[in-house]
Amino acid sequence: MKLTTVESSMIHAVGYDAKSRTLEVVFNSGGTYIYEDVPAKVYKELMAAESKGRFMKDEIIDVYPCGKLSRRR
Repeated sequence: MKLTTVESSMIHAVGYDAKSRTLEVVFNSGGTYIYEDVPAKVYKELMAAESKGRFMKDEIIDVYPCGKLSRRR
């Protein structure tokens, strides 16, 4: 999955796989999480959001199932 660096105080980079509907988020804290069953529309809205951190908190975190990746990119 190709990651795109974003401008955010909370998020370093974001990647999305439309086929598997998985969203990968690398947080500035160093953790990397995979969110499952995320619609492409939500990914596009995240990338267009003025505050990506606020969008993550409001629309993705605790909404979609997620798991932490043990490896760091």
